[in-house]
Amino acid sequence: MDRLDNTVRPYAWGSTTAIPTLLGTEPTGEPQAEMWMGAHPGAPSRTGRGTLAEVVDADPEKELGAASVAKFGPRLPFLLKLLAAGAPLSLQVHPDLAQARAGHEDEERRGVPLDAPHRNYKDANHKPELVCALTEFDGLCGFRAPVETADLLDGLGVASLKPYVDLLRAHPEDAALREVLTAILTADPEEMSRTVAETAAACDRLGGAYAPYAGIAHHYPGDPGVLAAMLLNHVRLQPGEALFLGAGIPHAYLDGLGVEIMANSDNVLRCGLTPKHVDVPELLRIVRFEPGDPGILRPEASPDGEEVYDTPIDEFRLSRYVLPDGSGVHDLTLPTPQILLCTAGTVRTGEHALAPGRSVFVPAGEKTEVSGSGTLFRATVLA
Repeated sequence: MDRLDNTVRPYAWGSTTAIPTLLGTEPTGEPQAEMWMGAHPGAPSRTGRGTLAEVVDADPEKELGAASVAKFGPRLPFLLKLLAAGAPLSLQVHPDLAQARAGHEDEERRGVPLDAPHRNYKDANHKPELVCALTEFDGLCGFRAPVETADLLDGLGVASLKPYVDLLRAHPEDAALREVLTAILTADPEEMSRTVAETAAACDRLGGAYAPYAGIAHHYPGDPGVLAAMLLNHVRLQPGEALFLGAGIPHAYLDGLGVEIMANSDNVLRCGLTPKHVDVPELLRIVRFEPGDPGILRPEASPDGEEVYDTPIDEFRLSRYVLPDGSGVHDLTLPTPQILLCTAGTVRTGEHALAPGRSVFVPAGEKTEVSGSGTLFRATVLA
């Protein structure tokens, strides 16, 4: 197995302290948003044999196993991350597999450069994702029931929100949500900026259920995404709880440290809270206008101590082991590739003693035993 040396991405929304605290290093004062573990070409992990991308490319069947290669191709199907949000991320959705393939093919045919600001589909893959909280973790996930959002907006006493309130009380619900989001994203920018400012001031004054949106507006003053965010369920995860984000589900992470895993894709359509391109027609085609509960996941324990976060896709499977002192040796051998990440204590596997934030790549079929006292996350695939 290979110890991984991983890249930390300095996105502006990142916490300056959360990842350094976990790693036991001194903060630099710069944001440290995401630590990537995997073979993504944007920042592949480094090993003693070269980058993990190079290792996999040299012998996919040996590293990934024949079943994974047959099902997903000669590449690691997932990307594992530590994600540390110190400010809200952009409000976004991801396409399903058919939409991603069609969108990528269309942009390739039209010759849209991969690095063009208005490019939507960087690849032909979908991007389902799962985030598991290591600290209290705030986010937005899926549409709240429209009548509940109508009551929330009405309670602000902002006159310019009245048309949205009326639309949200109409039926059917999916049409009401579509009309309101369309109206928000296509409104006159100056008028919208004034509405957002009035809304932010009211949220700040009232606090309570409005407090998260006051915080968002503080980071993105005048952004229509502030109103779009108010259409969504606000979720606060406790450590160990998780969210699964499937295709078409609008979401944003607001604050906290977590372990995130996703299919290996860069496809994002933004709804707001960003200076980047927002393709409104394409966004409206991809969003699923379905209100509902965000569905907080809690792990399901198996007899061997593995706690699995159950998701409906095969490109990744995330689980954790909470190992008490003296729990002995646990056999984690699998016929699929694995990345093992320690987030607490010290966990030994093979010749490696993993402290918090340290990780290893385990090729398919390699004998894998772990021991020690701490918390270990395991990322693999269902092949």
